[in-house]
Amino acid sequence: MRDLLESRKEIDEIDDKIIKLFERRMEVCRDVADYKLKTGKPVLDRKRELEKIKTLKAKASDEFYAHGVEELFEQIMAMSRKMQYKLLTEEGVNNDIGFDIVEELPTDDITVVYQGIPGAYQQQAAAEYFNGKAKYCSVPTFREAMKYVRDGKADYAVLPFENSSAGIVADVYDLLVEFQNYIVDTFDVKVEHCLCGLPGTQIEEIREVYSHPQALMQSKAFIEEHGWSTVEVANTAIGARFISEQYDRSKACISSENAAEIYGLKVLHKGINFNTTNTTKFIIISRHKISRRNADHICISFEMPHTSGSLYQMLSHIIYNDLNMTSIQSRPIPEKKWEYRFYVEFEGKSNQAGVINALSGINAEALNTKILGNY
Repeated sequence: MRDLLESRKEIDEIDDKIIKLFERRMEVCRDVADYKLKTGKPVLDRKRELEKIKTLKAKASDEFYAHGVEELFEQIMAMSRKMQYKLLTEEGVNNDIGFDIVEELPTDDITVVYQGIPGAYQQQAAAEYFNGKAKYCSVPTFREAMKYVRDGKADYAVLPFENSSAGIVADVYDLLVEFQNYIVDTFDVKVEHCLCGLPGTQIEEIREVYSHPQALMQSKAFIEEHGWSTVEVANTAIGARFISEQYDRSKACISSENAAEIYGLKVLHKGINFNTTNTTKFIIISRHKISRRNADHICISFEMPHTSGSLYQMLSHIIYNDLNMTSIQSRPIPEKKWEYRFYVEFEGKSNQAGVINALSGINAEALNTKILGNY
């Protein structure tokens, strides 16, 4: 049996040769990048890559090695493309992703739209974020809110994006792709459900509780403890408004303290939801492609070829450029059966070299890429 140390020594020698050959190959790729820069040819030539890999696989001595050769050269070619994107960026190609940098969001004489009615968490988020510096209007749907911003009826929309316990708001994700509006900031609101009733109501009088299904679910233990029946309504604020219009102290609602104040209700018990850290992230939407100077997150969407390893190839651009991915979500593409659109958030600024490199690579290799915001 061969000594292990001898085998390792030989492996080290082979690895040294591989490194030298790899660096030599990458130097030649610099010439390729220079040629493509001068001629305007795209970095990715997938047909050429597949033909090359097929030729290289045929040189392998068996099927196992052929598969390894394929995987190895997929990576080498990917590294080559990444270096070419980097060199093109350094030469000023594709180094502007179109965002105007502002010190702060314009907040003078603005109109802000939200979905729902006064007392909804969206209204609370809007009021807290803009701190009374705006005129507010409400619409019945997320789509209407996006239309208001697109058509100039509102300067900003405040929409729920994700809840720490319930997950993403799927409809909002889809609308970000459909409309040419952009995320310009985010704002977190802690969700604290309160049991609310008419002034003078005692908990012992309650028989029926109204609220949004999610709020009822999140307060299930408290409701069951008291043996109340439940009635689902469109959102927590609608429940609060309904109770305020009744003359029946056997009916109560689960809503925010803000909604209780707006509709003149008495808060009978605070924090009845089981998850005390429950938080909803809201996004601030503008029709203008702007980002604050201190913005440090990018959100993009993309589709990709329905082939093995394609998602890895897209995400590898983020990894290679030392960017920290903070979120990835997927949504079905309605017109493409069993295919998905991906939404990725990562840390970075719109004028950062690594961000530009990553976006150049993803934009060139993915399908229907869109930058949703820098915030």
